[in-house]
Order: sequence, then structure tokens, then C-alpha cells
Amino acid sequence: MKTTIDIIIAEVLSLSPQVRAFVAEKLIESLDAEPEVTLSAAWQDEVRKRCREIDEGTVELRDAEDVFARGYAALGALIFSSLVTFCNYP
Repeated sequence: MKTTIDIIIAEVLSLSPQVRAFVAEKLIESLDAEPEVTLSAAWQDEVRKRCREIDEGTVELRDAEDVFARGYAALGALIFSSLVTFCNYP
């Protein structure tokens, strides 16, 4: 006799690859999410929009290391410029 888990797995495996991927994504999200944290409707819409844009390839994804490096460089330049102005250097 099959257990409930065996039945669920068999049913999910019979679904299309796209639907299985969606089910897998939802299962993984359920492991990552903190139970007491809920997103507002506006943030849920934003997350869905961003995921859709990624799936459709309409946005350019960038490596986090590059983004942070550029951000830190810009911040460093801003701080340096502020110090030069503050210290009245020519």
C-alpha cells in the first residue's frame, strides 16, 4: 500500500515540467520563508513582476560582486570628495 507521500510524489511527477518547476519553487520558498513574515500585497506584486521579468529575459541580471564593487567605489569617491571639500583642498 502506498503512503500519502508516495501518492503525492507520483501525482506531481506526472505533471508537465513547467508545473513541476512551479511546485518545486513553492516548496523551496516554504522552507526559506519565516512563518511570521508576510509580504504586503504591493511587495507580492513586485516580486511576481521581477520574477516574470527574469523569466522573460526583459531585465539584465548582474553579478552581485560587480554591483557591490561599483557601489563601494562610488561611495568611496563620494566620501573622498566630501573630505577634500571639507578640508578645503584645492
